[in-house]
Amino acid sequence: MKAQGINNPVGKRLLSIKDASLYLNRSVWGIRELMYRGILPFIKFDRRVYFDIRDIDRIIEQYKQRHEF
Repeated sequence: MKAQGINNPVGKRLLSIKDASLYLNRSVWGIRELMYRGILPFIKFDRRVYFDIRDIDRIIEQYKQRHEF
């Protein structure tokens, strides 16, 4: 599965906190911090929290910095 042209090693649209941490190469607490700060939108089913990979890819694109040399 590819999300916006980026390989998804997990192969799912909704990612758990652990999967999101692997996808973004951050710690679980780093993902929680992004969630608590309102940077990373999340979906809550019962007591479980999930992240839409499309939202994660969109945030990656928003935070890319382009420098001219």
